[in-house]
Amino acid sequence: MYTYILERQQIVPRSRAETFAFFCDAFNLERITPPFLKFSIVTPKPIHMQEGTLIDYALNLYGLPFRWRTLIERWQPDEKFVDTQLNGPYALWHHTHTFEELGPNRTLMRDRVLYRVPFGVFGRIAHWLFIGRSLKVIFDYRARATAEMLGATREESSPVTLRVVAKPERSLSV
Repeated sequence: MYTYILERQQIVPRSRAETFAFFCDAFNLERITPPFLKFSIVTPKPIHMQEGTLIDYALNLYGLPFRWRTLIERWQPDEKFVDTQLNGPYALWHHTHTFEELGPNRTLMRDRVLYRVPFGVFGRIAHWLFIGRSLKVIFDYRARATAEMLGATREESSPVTLRVVAKPERSLSV
């Protein structure tokens, strides 16, 4: 099974604490997710974010409804948090969100996702045909929505990069 990496960064014209607060509010994820996914959080409000928090989602992709459950694996307020898929469409989904203060009201927000697609060669073909492209569309939408809500500009967002980081014969620690 191949391991892929998705990376994106964006400069947000807000303090690190304010930027972190926006991204650690799980319900903002609904606001920055493209409508075509029909994404909703099914975990009841309020969700208190910390290490060990479980969050359940419902979404629809290519006409297929499914559930997704994540665990907040690491929690470092104002600096970083990591969510890991426990149940969902991927064989691995390990998403690291980091926040670096660049100045009084400038924060560099980074997404780094390690993921694996199940189903062997069929999963690799699906990744090549549509999964990789879909992830780029989703993260591009997230950057635009974030820019609109937090006042960032398009120029302050990097393009999504996707690449293979480990082939089946290599191990990868997350």
